Amino acid sequence: MTLRTDGFVGQNAAKTGKQTTEVAFQPISGMQMLFLVITVFLACAAMIVYVIIQNAPRQTWTDGDIALHILPTMLVIALNILMCIGFFIVNPNDSRVLVLFGSYRGSVTANGFFWTNPFTIKHNLTLRIRNFESQKLKVNDKNGNPVEISAVVVWRVNNTAEAMFDVQDYEKYVVVQSESALRQLATHYYYDTVEEGVHSLRGNPEEVGMKLKEMLDDRLEAAGVQVLEARLNHLAYAQEVAAAMLQRQQADAIIAARTKIVSAAVGMVEMALTKLKEDGVVHLDEERKAAMVSNMLVVLCSHHGASPVVNAGTLYQ
Repeated sequence: MTLRTDGFVGQNAAKTGKQTTEVAFQPISGMQMLFLVITVFLACAAMIVYVIIQNAPRQTWTDGDIALHILPTMLVIALNILMCIGFFIVNPNDSRVLVLFGSYRGSVTANGFFWTNPFTIKHNLTLRIRNFESQKLKVNDKNGNPVEISAVVVWRVNNTAEAMFDVQDYEKYVVVQSESALRQLATHYYYDTVEEGVHSLRGNPEEVGMKLKEMLDDRLEAAGVQVLEARLNHLAYAQEVAAAMLQRQQADAIIAARTKIVSAAVGMVEMALTKLKEDGVVHLDEERKAAMVSNMLVVLCSHHGASPVVNAGTLYQ
């Protein structure tokens, strides 16, 4: 297990056990062996017909005829039938992992019709791109709030030897490690935040997806699996706290918006007073400046449009 400086813990199983190196195996062409097998079958059939014709006048079979002609021919036919077990087909985006008497011989990823030793066990592994959608997991975010989260992982096998021999069940391995990584990821992010520069699950889905992909690449490397894409598929507060957290989220948003509005309004008031003073449009004492500031802040910070009142007299009446 390796501890990373960003707070995420990676489980690179490739460093904890012996890895199997994938070896490209080039089998014999199936068409050539098929031609040979058919030729041997025809030769055996011709031999049997020849022996029958030769012994037809006598109408009897001696032990010598059987030992000399029939038994060897039948043995050749049996061996030829055994040879047929060695034929196999590799479809597009499929592969065969070959094992002979407990020893890994290699992997065949080329498409076509082939033949190999009939005693070889041929394991089928697909190289197609696959999707995995995790269950909706209930986890706690960085604030400790319970949230429901799920993800979609797009993956494929890129090392057949590791997928077959280095893990017990590579498909189950992908499922377990994906859900484990998702749980760990959620604890390092807030569900949502109004603070600038702080990433959250809801506000930064691309960044969160990239981080999830990095974690999965680290975890699934030992299984010979390549992660092509990872992204969040579902994100919501847990039902028991959804209403309360929604109110809290709305309150945080209102406070953040009000803070920004007030900050901008103060700046506008300051700019207006400075501009009036520089241009000499009107000279106000401190009391009138305070009234003007109050009126402008009310107008700028109000939820509703202002209803101005026209003063027909002077400022001091």
